[in-house]
Amino acid sequence: MSTAEKLRAMEELWESLSSEEGGALASPEWHEDALRETEARHAAGGEHPLDWVAAKRELRKPRR
Repeated sequence: MSTAEKLRAMEELWESLSSEEGGALASPEWHEDALRETEARHAAGGEHPLDWVAAKRELRKPRR
């Protein structure tokens, strides 16, 4: 598949998944806990948002 075809397929899958009714895409139970922990760190000044470019740069850094 070409990149354009892959993107079209992803868009079609996302549209299909996001339009399903009945909460079929419920978050896992641990997700709410993780969000609360992050929110608490942010409120305490220990968590700072990154823009997407900076986040990608951080994720691509080699790990030691």
